[in-house]
Amino acid sequence: MITLHHLEQSRSLRILWALEELGVEYQVKHYKRLPTFAAPPELKEVHPLGKAPILTDGDLTIAESAVILDYLQATYDKDNKFKSQNPKDAMQYNYWMHYAEGSLMPYLVMTLVMNNVSKHVPFLIRPIANKITDGVKGGFINPRLKDHTAYLEEYLSTHEYFAGDFSFADIQMSFPVVAMQERIKGKKPKLEAYAAKIQQRPAFQRAKAKSDF
Repeated sequence: MITLHHLEQSRSLRILWALEELGVEYQVKHYKRLPTFAAPPELKEVHPLGKAPILTDGDLTIAESAVILDYLQATYDKDNKFKSQNPKDAMQYNYWMHYAEGSLMPYLVMTLVMNNVSKHVPFLIRPIANKITDGVKGGFINPRLKDHTAYLEEYLSTHEYFAGDFSFADIQMSFPVVAMQERIKGKKPKLEAYAAKIQQRPAFQRAKAKSDF
């Protein structure tokens, strides 16, 4: 039996979505975040790093979203519905599967960290902390995010999905794309339209309903 170890407000929504697209039998074990927003220690009983998503299937324990998605596609997508066999599209599939976490997400995570620094320093030095974090965002993070959003907007202006027809590459890209919505609001119509479109898929809606607890 496939078991998804699902942490609230996490990347594991992507795996729920993939499982719903596949229509396979699975179960979900839910984990709530601690007051600090950290994952609970129980997840370390499943995988040493204790980070979601984690998928178990028989005696296999698999971590990392892209690896899990690749496993599910290779094992359960018998008709290759969610990965094109066209060589050009397959190359794009592999590219976007790695790009999501390797190139784009680090800047979004750094933004989140920088935005929360002042909450974790003494009150008297918050003005200094804010100047430092604003400098990091303005001089390093924001220019690079601007390049990435322009890149994605241009790509989606000529592609309906990231790798041919809808695929697991779109599920992998969904987390950073949806996370960028506040930043791009009204500025990147192709990116916003794409985000709205993928979230309208019935399997996504079912996964979202199951992810809320």
